[in-house]
Amino acid sequence: MNNKFKRICLSLFILISASNIYAQQTMFQDLSYPYLEKLIATAKKNYPQVKILQEQVEIARSTFHQSGFTWLDAFSASYIYSPQGPNTTSATNPIIFNGLQLVATVSLGSLFERPYTIHNAREAVKVAEAQEQEYFLTIEASVKRFYFAYLEAQADLRNKVNAVQDASTAVNQLKHTFERGETSFQVYNEALTNLYNQNSFRLQSELAVFTAKTNLEELLGAKLESIK
Repeated sequence: MNNKFKRICLSLFILISASNIYAQQTMFQDLSYPYLEKLIATAKKNYPQVKILQEQVEIARSTFHQSGFTWLDAFSASYIYSPQGPNTTSATNPIIFNGLQLVATVSLGSLFERPYTIHNAREAVKVAEAQEQEYFLTIEASVKRFYFAYLEAQADLRNKVNAVQDASTAVNQLKHTFERGETSFQVYNEALTNLYNQNSFRLQSELAVFTAKTNLEELLGAKLESIK
């Protein structure tokens, strides 16, 4: 009866401790929206794909400005020199004008094509800018997801650390009563098993924190410690 009572007390102690832990630990205590905005700005600045899209926008704008000068491609000029003299004109080589002559030509196909070329260049700028803005939204959402996952992993780790401490305290208390013969081996062994399990859970939580931090830093292109 004594052992049964102690087992019930041990179970109640573990349940109450766990309830207090989960009541106190929450990821919202670490959540900082100003810091999150800094993370988003850092990702937009450093992530390679963002730089590629920004370069594509600049190329599209340059091509559009360049297309404004393609009107000149429809026009060309050349000159013809016909020497003067009695032997320069014949039936097979009739020459009306002698001397230096300027010749201007217009390519109607190129002339009518230019408005469409300029239009396409303008639309290419809009497409490049829209793709850039779309990726900004994507990377912003990704940073938020990874940041929240990192906070969740940290909060879970704190819970696991507290659980280990509580399990260790329970083992130490039962050890003394077991040595005095006041606690059965089964109860003491259950407490040891619980401590072992809690330590395993803590190691898994530590790995989850490192993984979440690595994922977030990969997106940021910088260490979290460098972003204040």
